[in-house]
Amino acid sequence: MLRLFSVATPMNITRTRIKICGITRREDAFAAVSCGVDALGLVFYQPSPRYVSIDQAQNLVQHLPAFVSKVGLFVDARVDEVTNALAKVDLDYLQFHGNEDESYCRQFSKPYIKALRIKPGTDIAKLISQYKNAAAILIDAWHPDLAGGTGETFDWSLLQDLDQDNMPAIILAGGLDQDNVNEAVQLLKPYAVDVSSGVEESPGIKVAEKIRNFVYEVNRGG
Repeated sequence: MLRLFSVATPMNITRTRIKICGITRREDAFAAVSCGVDALGLVFYQPSPRYVSIDQAQNLVQHLPAFVSKVGLFVDARVDEVTNALAKVDLDYLQFHGNEDESYCRQFSKPYIKALRIKPGTDIAKLISQYKNAAAILIDAWHPDLAGGTGETFDWSLLQDLDQDNMPAIILAGGLDQDNVNEAVQLLKPYAVDVSSGVEESPGIKVAEKIRNFVYEVNRGG
């Protein structure tokens, strides 16, 4: 079974955390917060249909309550693009979805999450070992054209025998929704799950009822 933490982790936390990514509207942010979501993702990648500008991001995070993490998502961004976002938006974590290496991810002096897209034959342990300082590793489905938010799952069995000794915590993503997330949580016991398209009516437009149902199913799964 997939283990939550490395042997160096100082405490045993069993509740699966929840991140809603691709937030573009304040009403969706507050709907997520009201359901007890732990983190919100803001996409600073212009080709994405869920892209938000700096001004939009500032508005989205302005009145969020304490203990809700704000995560900025980037894909092979120029260094100045990331530093500009950090200077103007109160982000708690950076999430990198491109080909960024460890030195790139660490240079911003901010905890980071590295997304790894999985396809058959991927050596997941080897990929994870390249990001020893990550706050977490997000495992997503591979798509030839999209960096995330594909709505597609991958073979979860690829994670079942993963030895997480001295590895960052695992965030499960890729095609999760209210119909399958309970099974995923029970099978893999990930540290957290990440959802975007699975709680939407269209890209960037979340549905409060879908968020509620998703959170319920995560919590029911453990």
